[in-house]
Amino acid sequence: MDNVDLQVLRQLAAWRREGRGAVLGTITRTWGSAPRPVGSLVAVRDDGQIAGSVSGGCIEDDLIAKLREGALALQRPELLRYGVGAEEAQRFGLPCGGTLELLLEPVSQASQIEALLERLDRGERVQRLLDLHSGRVQLQAPEHGADTLLLDARTLRSHHGPQWRLLIIGAGQMTQYLAQMALGLDYRVTICDPREEYADGFAVPGCTLSRDMPDDVVTAMQPDGHSAIVALTHDPKLDDLALMEALQSPAFYVGAIGSRVNQSKRKARLAEHFGLTPAQLARLHGPVGLHIGARTPPEIALSILAHMTAERYGVQIHSQGPEPGARGEVGCAL
Repeated sequence: MDNVDLQVLRQLAAWRREGRGAVLGTITRTWGSAPRPVGSLVAVRDDGQIAGSVSGGCIEDDLIAKLREGALALQRPELLRYGVGAEEAQRFGLPCGGTLELLLEPVSQASQIEALLERLDRGERVQRLLDLHSGRVQLQAPEHGADTLLLDARTLRSHHGPQWRLLIIGAGQMTQYLAQMALGLDYRVTICDPREEYADGFAVPGCTLSRDMPDDVVTAMQPDGHSAIVALTHDPKLDDLALMEALQSPAFYVGAIGSRVNQSKRKARLAEHFGLTPAQLARLHGPVGLHIGARTPPEIALSILAHMTAERYGVQIHSQGPEPGARGEVGCAL
């Protein structure tokens, strides 16, 4: 789930502790372009305070107005639609003819917001089943691979918790920035480094640190289409082992730090010693990240996450850095 939506749930829990009433809105369908994707959350407190967003502000303003008119004094979940016609679409920040459907539910003990947050804080992925007639919620483990929102005549089925995973090989300074930024994008982050001189004392709150060998960690991870593996050690004995396994997996992103010259040498090693095919080697992003003139560790981390985000949404932007040794090459010239 989006990190912004997790904040909405936390705000709802805080309002409940204060004894305040609130309504939770979930985007269930969109037609045409929409400001936020299906599954995005917004909450409105009984005095009109807003948490989260589903539009550029116009829909939120309309929800506040409805609340003050008493229209949101709901007894059970209710569907609203915005932007069916061109005039409404313009008013609510949707493209002409676009439509956004929002399910509103009155928040109560039956909503199980606190129980959901407890499970999310343990790093679990949770399926939330909302009964549209009673407003009662059941929490359960999601079906394998399920991550979509489903709405029928009786139930809203939504999924919450870490969906995207990132494995970083190497516990260096750049890893710290990459891991921290990735957490903000709702990745579940694991850092792998068997080297005592790097791993001893290294910690990024919210991330898991493994001291096992990288190939073993990748194998145990069982990468899927929601997984990314980035190698940052510059040590072929570590990076190559991880990449060998990662490039044979369905991971949506596999990258390694290093110059173009070193990437060519790495691909030759992977082909000669591990038998990787040209198609598998073509999946390796290196120099890793987008060429944005990055020089510092946080800038390079930003370029990596930008490239991962593009790949995640199917936007094909290739890392076309400068020639080897050129100033500011992403992934450095080592």
